[in-house]
Amino acid sequence: MERQRIHYPHRYPQLPARDEQIWNWAQNEALGAKAALRRPENETQLREMVAQAAGRVRIVGTRLSAGDLLRLDQPGDILLDPSALSGLLRVTDQTATFAAATPLHDVFRILTGMGRMLPCSPGVIDLQTLAGAIATGTHGQGLDQSSLADEIVRLRLILANGEAVDMQPGDPVFGAAQLSLGALGVVSEITLRTQPLRTYTCQKSARNADNLSTALYEWNHGFPFSKAWWFPAEKQVHVWCAKEADDDEARRYRENGRQPLSRSHRNDSLNDTVDRLLGHMRHDTQIKEREGKPYQTVNRFKDFADVTGDINQLFCRGIATPQINIEIGVPLESAGDVITDLTRWHAESRPHMHYPIILRCTGPSAAWLSPAQGRATCFFGFVVYYAQDGSLSPEGVNFINAAEKRLARYGGRPHWGKYYDRDLYRWPQLYPYWARFREVRAALDPAGKFTNRLISELFDQQQT
Repeated sequence: MERQRIHYPHRYPQLPARDEQIWNWAQNEALGAKAALRRPENETQLREMVAQAAGRVRIVGTRLSAGDLLRLDQPGDILLDPSALSGLLRVTDQTATFAAATPLHDVFRILTGMGRMLPCSPGVIDLQTLAGAIATGTHGQGLDQSSLADEIVRLRLILANGEAVDMQPGDPVFGAAQLSLGALGVVSEITLRTQPLRTYTCQKSARNADNLSTALYEWNHGFPFSKAWWFPAEKQVHVWCAKEADDDEARRYRENGRQPLSRSHRNDSLNDTVDRLLGHMRHDTQIKEREGKPYQTVNRFKDFADVTGDINQLFCRGIATPQINIEIGVPLESAGDVITDLTRWHAESRPHMHYPIILRCTGPSAAWLSPAQGRATCFFGFVVYYAQDGSLSPEGVNFINAAEKRLARYGGRPHWGKYYDRDLYRWPQLYPYWARFREVRAALDPAGKFTNRLISELFDQQQT
């Protein structure tokens, strides 16, 4: 008999006024007691708290990750909130050093104000702290770049004994520290490479999905940045392909006060598809407000137009709303086969969906635990929004469960900050540096101070 899939947690939209628990952002998992929270005001206090902690230590930022990555397990454990360690610390002509808890939207704002940008594309949501985004593998899209972690040129890590260690590319354990799930220590500073700010024009289109398995490669090899939303039931794809703006586009953007500038023409070819999806979403979520956040995420596909702006204005457009989100990265060369497989499966089973499949491709990552480690990768994203009462559509859950199983068969690696079924993956076979990461963790944190149940299940148990 097939193993029963793990249960996604119920969400609690309204918490009791005197609730004594700390919850993750989605309010679907309690992380620990409020009494266990510690807020250091500077790095010195942070080092002291870590060194003096008698129990285990987990780090919380904006708490967007799934709860099992952040949750405390035992009495005496503490949650560290390093939010005071925020802001720009130093700059050079080619780098910027930020305190690790700086929110991404502040990183982007500060760099833009200096006429600089990161060499990588941003993720969808900019609420995360810089350290949290790096620790879980946050990425954008584009084959000439990979994740935020791959833009680090120096990282400062607070070890279990309170010692501060600076690491940089070339150090023997740097690949482990780049993306560590908080299992090696607490990051206090991050230095990122930067480059001059550029202006891009994002060309948006609706395409027939019949040739998606080949067109995906054309878009990604033909443009610096490309992203697609696939509507299998309608055999349609909404595609964003961004190129550097020409002189006229850049001039008009500057004259518009460097605010995103839309072309005058608009395309309504996806409007019927969006209306059908909205019908499913309203049924599943029972959200009464016409402008509920889940509805906004889909409505933006209506009447679309090309846009000129900087890379953050174009691609960092996510609307934070509680959801179950899984994202699985498969080798880029297998993406066409996965699309063919999902197309056939969808035609046969007609699964219920209320959001399109998201397709983003990146180049290979050097971080040992990155889902894109060592290989160009296509990430397939699937979303089910929570209902008004905190429940989830059973049909939507069945859809993402079945999709995850199919992608796992193609060597898929899940995004660490989202949801995934751990039993589908054989980690040492998926990650060439898995055993080496375990060795580094044993050396840097021999007593398991930065461990919880999830970290222990991943790294303390021998897997074959």
